[in-house]
Amino acid sequence: MSAEKKKTYRLAVAAMLSAIAAVLQFVEISIPIMPFFVKLDVSDLPALLGTFALGPVWGVAIELVKNLLHLPFGHSAGVGELCNFLLGGVFVFVAGLVYHRGKNRRTAAWGAVLGAVAMAAISLPLNYYVVYPAYVVLYHMPLDAIVDAYEAILGTIAHVPTGNALLNCLVVFNVPFTLVKGLIDVALCFIIYKPLSPLLHK
Repeated sequence: MSAEKKKTYRLAVAAMLSAIAAVLQFVEISIPIMPFFVKLDVSDLPALLGTFALGPVWGVAIELVKNLLHLPFGHSAGVGELCNFLLGGVFVFVAGLVYHRGKNRRTAAWGAVLGAVAMAAISLPLNYYVVYPAYVVLYHMPLDAIVDAYEAILGTIAHVPTGNALLNCLVVFNVPFTLVKGLIDVALCFIIYKPLSPLLHK
């Protein structure tokens, strides 16, 4: 295949994965142990497939297009989409960067897990300094009400261990949730990547 045809094929694959990711972003699942406004989706899965098949920059591009497609239908004035893009972008970029240095199953596994860890780690400052303060401004929802939603699940856990209720909630709930969300994408990716490989590579 010529370089031009290969580039065209990669664009087509990236567009297909972006469209699938955008659809998956609407399929959200409520988790009983999480507040009502924190939901699970697997929309990072197509971008993870893309980062392994095409490269880390393509993976980030799929995350960007996915969120641009979702933006007109969102209800967070772009804050949710920005957060989703930054978290997903870190996830797939780290995964792809590690994998494309070795290109074997072992580096893919390490890269994907490290990407999930990086996504979970960056979720803490991103939620604390950007997302929740933005929601307070946009929806006039006091931080106390957000903390109360967390406390309703595990009681006084919000006051342990730092004394900062919101920070504790993010550490106890959001960071582990984000990590598990990433690991679910990793597991699904390893299940379906090989059967899809002929379609993703040309």
